[in-house]
This record gives sequence, C-alpha cells and structure tokens, in this order.
Amino acid sequence: MSLSELRVFGRSGTPVSPLTLGTMNFGEGNGGPHGAPTGAEESIRIIHASLDAGITAVDTADVYSQGESEQVVGRALRGRRDDIFLATKFHGQMSPNPAHSGNSRRWITQAVEGSLRRLQTDRIDLYQAHRPDYNTDVLETITTLNDLIRQGKILYYGTSVFTPAQLVEAQWLATTNHLIPPLGNQVPYSMLVRGTERDVLPIAQQYGLGVLAYGPLAGGWLSGSFSPEPGKAPTRVHSLPGRYDMTGPASERKLLAADALARLADKLELSLVDLAVGFALTHPAISSVIIGPRSEEHLRAYVQASQVRLSESVLDAIDDVVPPGTNFVERDAGAIVPSLEFAELRRR
Repeated sequence: MSLSELRVFGRSGTPVSPLTLGTMNFGEGNGGPHGAPTGAEESIRIIHASLDAGITAVDTADVYSQGESEQVVGRALRGRRDDIFLATKFHGQMSPNPAHSGNSRRWITQAVEGSLRRLQTDRIDLYQAHRPDYNTDVLETITTLNDLIRQGKILYYGTSVFTPAQLVEAQWLATTNHLIPPLGNQVPYSMLVRGTERDVLPIAQQYGLGVLAYGPLAGGWLSGSFSPEPGKAPTRVHSLPGRYDMTGPASERKLLAADALARLADKLELSLVDLAVGFALTHPAISSVIIGPRSEEHLRAYVQASQVRLSESVLDAIDDVVPPGTNFVERDAGAIVPSLEFAELRRR
C-alpha cells in the first residue's frame, strides 16, 4: 500500500494517510532518565521527512514529555499546518497538582488552551481523551468537547483505550442529548495484541468511528531485536514493567509467539517490521497505524513496511500463531479497568 492511498477517517469524510506519525519519543531535550529519547532537532527532521514521504497525520499528547512533544510538533509544522491532520490528547497529569489532569470540564478547558499554545495553531483536528476518567461523568466530558467544537477550537473529538461499554455509552449519551458524538478511538493493535478484534473494532465500524491503531510492534516485541536478557529489553520496559515480566506463563507464551512470527517473516523474506506493519494495516476498521520512529532510519523502515501487502494465506498463518481476539497480557490492552485491577471491587 502506498502512502498516497489515503483512507477516510471514520464518518468524517476526512482523508488520512495509512501511517500516522506518533511523537511520544520527541522532546526538547536529548534523552536522559526522564526525557524523550529523541531531541528537538532530530525530531523536527523526522517530522519533515515523514511529511515529505507522504504521511498526512500527526498524533501527539500534552503529557508526552510534559508538553515538550507538542512544542516540537508546533515548531516543525510551521508553514505546513494546513496540510496535516493534527491529533493530540488530554487526561494525563501535567504538573505536581493532581487537579491538572483528568476528563473534567474544569481541566479540559485549561488543557486545550495549553495544547493550542504549544502546537502554535488555532484549532486541533482531533482532540482525544487519552484514557477514561472513572471520577468524571462521561456526559460532562462529551458536553465540554461538544462546546469546544462549537467554539472552533477543535474540529472532532475522540477517545483512547475506552472499553466497548464506554464507547457505546458515549455514542448514546451524545445522541440522546443532541450533542456531536465522538468520531474516533485509539487502540493498541498488533499481531501479538488482538483483543480489540472481539468487540472494540466491530463497535467502531458500527458507529463509523475512525480508528488510530498504535503499537504495531507491540512495544518492541515485534521489532526483531527483543530479548528477555538483561539490558536488551525494549526502551519502554522500565515504564511498563508488567508487559516485559518474563517470569509469568502468559509472557512466556507471548515470547514463543513472537519467535514463531519472526520465523514466518524469515520464510516470507520479509523483516518482522514489514510483517507487523503490513498486518496492522490490513484490518478494515483501522483508519491509520501510528508509528513511533526514534530516528530517520526507523522512519524509512516503517515507510517501506507500509508498502507490504499480505496474502490471505499469510494472514491465515498469523492467525494460526496468534488466534484472532487474543491478548497474552491484560496490560497490553492499554489500561486495566478498575474492576480487574483492584481486588476490593470483586470481593464482599
């Protein structure tokens, strides 16, 4: 698939490229224990190279390096803003003050102003709730986002890692209260993380939601370089330790599956990245796949992978390794719902 073969984002009629540039790795600094792994100048070069390659969508979030990612994106898009479908997110805590987070009207109205300022733009194309907020009524959140559309500060709004019930509830509340309903949802999706195939992706198709799929390499498991040996884990291992704990049987099964997929890629004379990105692009519910290059070399590999078309027999072979609807580890779903995370909610 060529990057010039644009897809329509849900029911909006807005065309987007098959790949979306994710900017979680970008920041003003040059790495460090808490900073982004890719500094500002290299980040801007990657953004410009992405646009030159045909990528038309950029996804960021206010919480990425505490606003630095949005600042870098804003600098890089000067003079090219109108050509880009620009998405960002709110919810994460943006200061030591816990009130500077969540999905409440009070916080969203502050957060959007900060994102607009950092991105150096007068509107956000897609404004997304980064995670559910179990302390805020959903109607309050979507009413606030509806108001931001009316004010012209955002064009569409969406969600990220919402459960099937939450997706349906948001659509129902918007419709019954005469509000503009959510347009998009962001989900983890890869050959090793297929849980969304059970219900989230079918619901997205039912309601005409655009879907941005992140993590096609499953957090490094499908990068071709993952190893459980100390010092050889993916860069995110320390931020998401539960996903890389090799002592559990679920992770052991996941590693065996990753090895089997790597052997399949070798048999097809493809890189594992080619196979992974090609797979994620195949699902009809997916509007665009978010990639997270940390260098221009990584970007070139992703762009090359987007050209791969997988046959029915190859997709069947992938299904044989990882059956449709499979998640090996609960944390791979992007978030653990409170009813599963907290034992006291399941016991009298």
